Amino acid sequence: MNRRLVFATVAVALLLMGAGCAAFSGGISDEQLDREQNYSDVRGGDADVTIALEDGDLLGGGEYRTVYDLNGTEELSLSQSTIYSQEPLDIYSVRYWYPNGTVVNGSDLEIEQGGSETTVTVPDENGTLAFSGDAGRKTFRQPAYVTGSYEVRLPENHRASNFLFGEISPNGYEREVVDGQVRLSWDEIDADRAISLRYYLARDIPLFLGLVGVVGFLGTIGIGYYYRQIKRLREQREEFGIDLDDDSDGGGGPPGLL
Repeated sequence: MNRRLVFATVAVALLLMGAGCAAFSGGISDEQLDREQNYSDVRGGDADVTIALEDGDLLGGGEYRTVYDLNGTEELSLSQSTIYSQEPLDIYSVRYWYPNGTVVNGSDLEIEQGGSETTVTVPDENGTLAFSGDAGRKTFRQPAYVTGSYEVRLPENHRASNFLFGEISPNGYEREVVDGQVRLSWDEIDADRAISLRYYLARDIPLFLGLVGVVGFLGTIGIGYYYRQIKRLREQREEFGIDLDDDSDGGGGPPGLL
């Protein structure tokens, strides 16, 4: 009887785990795939892949919009590495343009999300694919899913060149500023090599330097105040005939104990 109870418990646990896995890998909803998004400013770039970053608010992260000129690629396998495993990339606002300009929403494409990757299959390998996703707070990291030329556009009035606050990887990029927006371009990045960025508002540098100056000024005032207090205490000791630095009596202890 006990053995049957153990087997029944194990069976129920396996069923629950299976149901949980099925729910986890249930894919991306049509609402997410068809969510409204504007790609007009990103399409038509010179690079094979163009990524535009949008800064988030104080409480949340940012967003990215990316457009792929597929150039013979029929299927994209999208995943991201974490500390523990390889996970599927969560995307939304998916659009596909045929070579003749006809556009279809993501729900009309073949998109499958499994336990380790999101696979997007397009009907014509010479079309254009676009999708969006969540980015970190002033950070972006993502594999280069196809080999080709890349362009990354930072949020307006943001920079990434300061070595203390910014990071740009891989090297070998070109940088230009268009209407206050920094654009980074690579002639070619190999597939599966990661693009990693850390950026900041241009005004953050003078604010930081100003903060350092204020802290330094207050620290100087504090040190001066501490020094004056020590000097005053020494003068008071001398007035009362207390001199802790006087060892003329050989350090024999207080009067009356000799």
